[in-house]
Amino acid sequence: MAQPPVAPSAEFTKLVVASMRRMYPEEGADRTWDNVGLLLDNSSAPSQQAKVLLTNDLTLPVAKDAIQQGASVIISYHPIIFSGLKAITHNDAQQSTLLLLARNNVAVYCPHTAVDAGGLNTWLQQVVAGSSHAEMQNDGLTLSFANGPVPLAEIATRLASRLGGLKYVMIASPPGTSVESKTVRSFAVCAGSGYSVIKDSPAELLVLGETSHHSALRAIQQGQTVVQVFHSNSERAYLRQVLRSRLEAALRETDDKAEVVMSDWDKEPFDIVAVSDLRA
Repeated sequence: MAQPPVAPSAEFTKLVVASMRRMYPEEGADRTWDNVGLLLDNSSAPSQQAKVLLTNDLTLPVAKDAIQQGASVIISYHPIIFSGLKAITHNDAQQSTLLLLARNNVAVYCPHTAVDAGGLNTWLQQVVAGSSHAEMQNDGLTLSFANGPVPLAEIATRLASRLGGLKYVMIASPPGTSVESKTVRSFAVCAGSGYSVIKDSPAELLVLGETSHHSALRAIQQGQTVVQVFHSNSERAYLRQVLRSRLEAALRETDDKAEVVMSDWDKEPFDIVAVSDLRA
């Protein structure tokens, strides 16, 4: 039996959570494994600011930044709690983060797959399509370019630019194909670790945050090309470019001083390093 949504205690937290639930209904999340909703409550206090910090991942540095910036609510796309905790101690970074936020009266709301269903993947489809018209096929996964094939290099370059100026993307291509000359007539996308969602699509191009070695091998042996941009890179730009302004506008309908900020500490954990550039 589904659990009812957690009701916030503080007035501004109520406004934030209600706005998020209106824009990205929690019913759209995949609750078979996901943990969305209000994961850490707070209480009203005279010193609280009408400020939200929006982040892709809630790490300890991001939590400290939220406190320094005066945020009373954090919206973390990825849930900081995925499964039940049997204890909360300072011996674990996740648990230390929760203790720090509770001590500073900061609430945490996590929408995750509710955002995926409510616009993130549609936005990512639009990024891949660019100015080309793409039509959704009957499978609900595959989009076809209406005006003919599009160069893979053009799509990869556009992805890198729109996702925050990425220096690198990873591409797996069928044997004997060249990234520079490859064109594609159809594509499917899924932010994050999305291969299991789109693996049955017959699209020539699969765009993902990340996938496994064996999934990439399966795809290229089926004649598909895989572009992966790293997990959080496929999600964070949507938060910055779309969700931030949407949420701030929604909050200001009720509180004209409401503000949504980001953290410079929220970033993709992986980087690609040329070993030849390293000095021993």
